[in-house]
Amino acid sequence: MLGYQLKWQTIPIAGGAPLMIRSLLDKQQYHDPDGQAMRVGISSATWSLFGQLWPSAHVLAAQMMARDIDDLRGKHILEIGCGLGLASLVAHRRGADVCASDAHPLAQVFLNANTQLNHLPDMDYSQACWGRDYPELGQFDLIIGSDVLYERDETGVLAGFIQRHALPHCEVLIIDPNRGNRAPFQRHMQRAGFELSETKVVTAEYRGRILRYRR
Repeated sequence: MLGYQLKWQTIPIAGGAPLMIRSLLDKQQYHDPDGQAMRVGISSATWSLFGQLWPSAHVLAAQMMARDIDDLRGKHILEIGCGLGLASLVAHRRGADVCASDAHPLAQVFLNANTQLNHLPDMDYSQACWGRDYPELGQFDLIIGSDVLYERDETGVLAGFIQRHALPHCEVLIIDPNRGNRAPFQRHMQRAGFELSETKVVTAEYRGRILRYRR
């Protein structure tokens, strides 16, 4: 018994073949018998959030699909707060060098399952809590994330993590569903030498912004 219930979805990918994704059945699932999630600060109320396909993840996946394939294959990519890793799977399938990362202790289990469901080779993964140091993780050309500005991070924990793992010339692509926490993140990114360009996304299904930082 896993201790939680699952579902399988076929997710359309514009411009590409659909992906089969295994996820949690709903937000009511919770199973942390050894306290692994609690030890990294994930409460019972937020435990299930990693296992959902959020709207911003679809937008980020579309960005990875729309990117020029020659450019994508030339990039060393890190996805932060990957959850089920939809965007990572799209980039990985297109031949990119991807490392997915998340703080949740089950994120790798689900990522591996979804990689196998789609008959893809193994993908690199790292558990990553943004307030901790991971020197073995290395640095990246492109860092991506969806719906990661869910807290008002005045101390710059996320921006600091990005700075530690960004190469001197790096692009950071964040999909934000207008949660209202952009301002402190943008200040810390600016101090780290990143310049921002924003694109609003307004469709029947989604309202948010694509935040593209470069240095």
